Amino acid sequence: MIELKIEKLAGHSKTGKVGKINVKVGDKLAIGDIIFQVEGDKGNAPIKASSSGVLKELKVEEGATVNVGDVFGTIEGSPETMEKPKAFDYFNSMLKPVKREVSCDLTVIGAGPGGYVAAIYAAKKGLKTVIIEKESVGGTCLNVGCIPTKALVRSSEVFDDIKHGEDFGISISNAEVNMDKVIKRKDKIVNKLTSGIDFLLEKNSVEKITGLGEILDKNKVFVKGKREEVTINTKNIIIATGSKIANLNIEGFSGDKVLNSTEALSMKELPEKMVIIGGGVIGMEFAFIYANFGVEVMVVEYMPKILCTMDEDVIEEVKAIGEEKGIKFFTSSKVTSIKNSEDGKAIVCFESNGEDKFITCDKALVAIGREPNLEGLNVEKIGLELNSNGRGIKADESLRTNIENIYAIGDVNNKIGLAHVASHGAMVAVDNILGEKKEMDYSAVPSVVYTTPEVATVGITEKTALEQGIAVKIGKFPFMANGKALTYGEERGFVKIIKDTNSNKLIGASIVGPHASDLIGTLTLAIKNNLSQEQIKETIFAHPTTSEAIHEAALSLEGGAIHFDN
Repeated sequence: MIELKIEKLAGHSKTGKVGKINVKVGDKLAIGDIIFQVEGDKGNAPIKASSSGVLKELKVEEGATVNVGDVFGTIEGSPETMEKPKAFDYFNSMLKPVKREVSCDLTVIGAGPGGYVAAIYAAKKGLKTVIIEKESVGGTCLNVGCIPTKALVRSSEVFDDIKHGEDFGISISNAEVNMDKVIKRKDKIVNKLTSGIDFLLEKNSVEKITGLGEILDKNKVFVKGKREEVTINTKNIIIATGSKIANLNIEGFSGDKVLNSTEALSMKELPEKMVIIGGGVIGMEFAFIYANFGVEVMVVEYMPKILCTMDEDVIEEVKAIGEEKGIKFFTSSKVTSIKNSEDGKAIVCFESNGEDKFITCDKALVAIGREPNLEGLNVEKIGLELNSNGRGIKADESLRTNIENIYAIGDVNNKIGLAHVASHGAMVAVDNILGEKKEMDYSAVPSVVYTTPEVATVGITEKTALEQGIAVKIGKFPFMANGKALTYGEERGFVKIIKDTNSNKLIGASIVGPHASDLIGTLTLAIKNNLSQEQIKETIFAHPTTSEAIHEAALSLEGGAIHFDN
């Protein structure tokens, strides 16, 4: 009999909780079979059989706490069946990388929210799949984008709530922000999610190869890693390399007092004063994060308005809320340089209405957006066609490029740079590889800005509808008339619904207010499925909820809302 022991957990975790158990006593196991999962501080870790044979005893159950070194069962086998530890050869490790060759049905380049979804979905559909990633799985979204920023958003909102505790009858004094703990919490969440993706890839038999993927031709991809060089013979390729931070050729943008969005996510000391360059989605999220933390924030935006693609009433509401939090906005302002002052500050120089202006700050955060990442792909050499502006790989509605077995999904095709668009596109591309004729529908894509409160939109805006000559009617309901919002102390904002008066269908919506990121899903479903105002009117919404504001906005399209008199 051979004892089975927990040798290690994810990261440096020493303890964890048993998740799903995949086997039972009496099962025949092979070396490497996953017996159960353990969830630790650093994410999930699969506990595998270290020997082949029949499982005779299992000492743990789902939900139990275990530690590194614990014996969790026994297996009937002999020492010869045990997995042999690999000796480390120091000198051999300094030699050239090992070369090998693999064959598969699908190669996915990039393991972000487009790539890893494509790989897992394809594997579940029966395709032998390989995924290539040069860094951590999860891409920008999980590592330096969507998830870590939302962790900071939440921490900043908790601190802001504490500052306003008196409004709820709660007195709290001397509350302080500990950015070291804020960042550690963010890192813990990121590690848990990326470890989970690694587990899902392994669980679905997706081979992950670490390195930079280069497409040699339509059926061959080369990966050069630190320890190996892999040639992949593949029937299909999905490019999901995402995007990278865009660069501006402006004096001082690489200075030591200038941060990009990635660097800001690891900043452990709050500045007293910060200038954010860019009033788009990224810039506004960081502006509200730092304002909630008590930093004096100024936003410098090139366009005449912040969040310039949104409707005027949405922009004005967000701006007004931001100004109440102390954020100062400088629009129609072009940054020309960032200089260092004699007292160790940064000087942001910009032009506004023909005048040169200057702001002194402790840190300047550049939040000017992103551009498709084509690094190392060998795009020109293999003849992949780019979009007309040269930004991103050209892909049709099925996400197929000009080379029929190569697909481009997510940010790299420069259509809509959102993680959920990449994930949906992943499934569309795989379905097309499998012979199903699927197309991307961009008519009902929700978008969220995680300010405080949140902003969410879907479909077309009122101004776009008018520009296109569409006759519209607007339904609107303010959160100050919603009972649930008042109990939360979040009465700013509104729900706005846009109806095409000719078709009587809903074509767009905007929400500024509490839970906007969750509420927009209801309106996305309505627009995607061509629902009418009447169908929403006849739907019962739970009370008291913020979702009732959607019902009231629909009522205001015809006859008027019940709980608010326009």
